[in-house]
Amino acid sequence: MKALRILRNYFFYCGIEKDEYNAIKKEAYISNFNVWKILHFLMAALFGALFISSLHYELLKTNTWLYMLSFAYSVIAIALFFILKKDSILAQFLIYLSISLLFLLGCVLSLSKPDLPAVSFIAFLLTTPMFMIDKPFFMAIELSVVSAVFLLWAHSVKPHDIWLIDFANVIPFAVVGIILNVIANSLRIKEFVLTREISIQKDTDDMTGLKNKGSLTREINRFLTDKSTDKGLLLVMDVDRFKSINDTYGHDAGDDVIRQLGGFLGRTFTQGEIVGRFGGDEFIAFIGNADDPDTACRIADGIVKGVSENVVLENGGQRISLSIGIAIYHGSEKNYSELFKKADIALYEAKADPENRYHLYNG
Repeated sequence: MKALRILRNYFFYCGIEKDEYNAIKKEAYISNFNVWKILHFLMAALFGALFISSLHYELLKTNTWLYMLSFAYSVIAIALFFILKKDSILAQFLIYLSISLLFLLGCVLSLSKPDLPAVSFIAFLLTTPMFMIDKPFFMAIELSVVSAVFLLWAHSVKPHDIWLIDFANVIPFAVVGIILNVIANSLRIKEFVLTREISIQKDTDDMTGLKNKGSLTREINRFLTDKSTDKGLLLVMDVDRFKSINDTYGHDAGDDVIRQLGGFLGRTFTQGEIVGRFGGDEFIAFIGNADDPDTACRIADGIVKGVSENVVLENGGQRISLSIGIAIYHGSEKNYSELFKKADIALYEAKADPENRYHLYNG
């Protein structure tokens, strides 16, 4: 059973577990996009040069139309690469379409000279799988299907003795191509896993497990520079009388409050919001695509009440209170600092108001 599970993981998840694969699948798709975008530029240059050469050299004239079509497809594909999202399914489909057409090209080149064994097609069997990161069973299906199509097609075109040579070559090289794809995928995917783990460690606050200051700043700035949206809510929060807690109960008690608060915020914001610890007892939450003041106040009120009910001092049993400053983003702020200053002003207003623990910036 263990051997079957290992085999399944290699063919379906590149040698890692399903959850790990799903976590870095986006990075793999982006890598495919970048690699095949470059390859299509090279293909356009190659087929363009072959097409021009075929107009002048007799040896290449038989494939003039093939080079012209391949060049046209490469140019169209390059244009699509500038339109499609890097991690989209459509981009992956375009790549698989290009792979299939390369195999078709290998078939046509080989069958245009039926008296010679298939060299171009076998070269594609070996090289193409090395440039695609995806579940290896997809490439296994691709190589199996194109090999079967080629052999059936060649059987009706090539002399029987040449076809037997192709048959003896295509089958083992298809298997080798599948194995190479499995090995290349497992190595590349493990690189992505390691890179992701390092990135998470770098961007994670050790005490709470939430995002740290650097990660918060970078992700919120990325949102603010996205021209497709101009709505957001920034909540700046800190613990009331936190210095007094440290002085009275000790820093261990203060650290425990920070951990409890981080855990509560992590459980509260689970829909893709940007949430983390800015430093000390100060926390940040950014909610994208929302700018309604009533919604902002409702969220802040829920946090204030939730902290009061869920965060307590272990020794003293004292409940913790929290103050929140809120700034609404309408697309005018150019970076995180501008928006943070407004939320910070609102935070001081909340701390000065004994009746209401949260305030909206109204500048």
